[in-house]
Amino acid sequence: MGTTKSEIFTEEQNRLAIQLKAIAHPARIAILQELIKVNACICGDLVNELGLAQATISQHLKELKNAGIIQGTIEGASVCYCIEPKAWKALQDELNGLFDSYQNKQSCC
Repeated sequence: MGTTKSEIFTEEQNRLAIQLKAIAHPARIAILQELIKVNACICGDLVNELGLAQATISQHLKELKNAGIIQGTIEGASVCYCIEPKAWKALQDELNGLFDSYQNKQSCC
């Protein structure tokens, strides 16, 4: 996590920050949306769908995979990607918990 003192935060806080950082790019959001839309593994179709270079898409897929949000399997000469269901559910639960914890007590500022 760069120059931050990640060791003073919980494992859950660090994991959430890594995942949100990985998602925080419009191309990665588009990749995730496409993976969700097809609801299957994608093996190279993303270049045609997103209009980005293969190298660019590969880099974004690497970031999403390193954050644990997607998974990849090797099929022949290509790598096929899909949403990692357990990580996706955990991310959803963490974000729901964060948003649900806010109680609007009217004017605090």
